[in-house]
Amino acid sequence: MLKEAEMPAVEERIAHLEGQVGEVSQALVDLRAAIRHLEQRFDALEDKMSRQFMWIVGIQMTTLLAIITMLGAIVVTLLSRT
Repeated sequence: MLKEAEMPAVEERIAHLEGQVGEVSQALVDLRAAIRHLEQRFDALEDKMSRQFMWIVGIQMTTLLAIITMLGAIVVTLLSRT
């Protein structure tokens, strides 16, 4: 009779553990989804930074070209005066 009294307690414990395992499994699924979302955000941020970097490089190259052109014009002007 003692075994029969213990069985429901064991079954209840197993049911409780199964519930906890289910909760942990769901938490892992949620964590994976959050990590996937975070990876997507980082990818988008990386793309944005890459575009902005290209713009900055383009602006710097344009500025450098303008300075070289101005210096060339000044040199030509000075040489034509002599």
